[in-house]
Amino acid sequence: MKMATSTRCIAALVISSMLLVSASAATAGLSADFHAASCPQLESIVRAAVQSARAANVQVTAGLLRIFFHDCLPEGCDASILLEPELSTGPNQSLQKNAVDLIESIRAKVHAACGPTVSCADIIALSTRDAVSLSGGPTFAMPLGRTDSLEGADDVSMLPGPGSSVDALLTLFNTRALSDPADLVALSGGHTVGKASCDFIRNNDDFTRSLTRQCNASPSKKTSLDTITPDVFDNKYFVALKARHGVFVSDQGLADHPRTSGLVTTFAANQTAFFAQFAKSFVKMGSIPGPKGEIRRNCFRPNSRLEMDAGSFGAVADE
Repeated sequence: MKMATSTRCIAALVISSMLLVSASAATAGLSADFHAASCPQLESIVRAAVQSARAANVQVTAGLLRIFFHDCLPEGCDASILLEPELSTGPNQSLQKNAVDLIESIRAKVHAACGPTVSCADIIALSTRDAVSLSGGPTFAMPLGRTDSLEGADDVSMLPGPGSSVDALLTLFNTRALSDPADLVALSGGHTVGKASCDFIRNNDDFTRSLTRQCNASPSKKTSLDTITPDVFDNKYFVALKARHGVFVSDQGLADHPRTSGLVTTFAANQTAFFAQFAKSFVKMGSIPGPKGEIRRNCFRPNSRLEMDAGSFGAVADE
């Protein structure tokens, strides 16, 4: 009887969470059926493209997650990440190129089928959601209706690094309407499919010193942030943190901080709870509004630049 009651409570909490997420997205002017009339085949096009990309390189899931986070945190989810100078600034220089190119490839397919009705920002959100699902993670509705920024952000200094303290991360997330510590912990769970260069390993105990030695022996290879099931989106990242096998300072800190350690314990023991919170927090992050923009006809250039380039080509042809 107690187990049945507990199951009903968890289900009620999940439903309540998703209702709150839907309300938040509606406030941001987004809805899951935003493109239902203008591009009914949108989700099938995106999912097929992501599935094909994962078949060629399973690490595209981590690449898309990083693009999504780096796009949304500075100034909202507006695909500014794909414009210069933002794309080549600071930590964005190491974004996975095949994941960046995948966004534009999907945009071209979607616009060929439906016309320029879907933003690059919506494609980033959908493709990342699908990559998570196809990697074994949760399946959930993604509110849509974002527009694309007219220019890239000049300042990405707020993007957190692998050596960030939990206090600094909580403060940053709070400024982005992600004030629940569960948002930080669940979204950090995206590292379950991530990898890191040798220089970012925390290297301050026997486990990480051993990782550093192995990594330095083959510096072209990266270290998995989930040392148990590195290519599967699951809760083993949190299991590793409980065993003090976190790779980043920012990861292992979650298991030690008084505001986050209990969540790490919960998610390590209960994958369903992690998946429910990840879906909720992912949609919350995806609902951070960017400045009012446009539907780009090329994800790497604002439409004004495309028109200017077309005019220049026309002038050369006329001569």
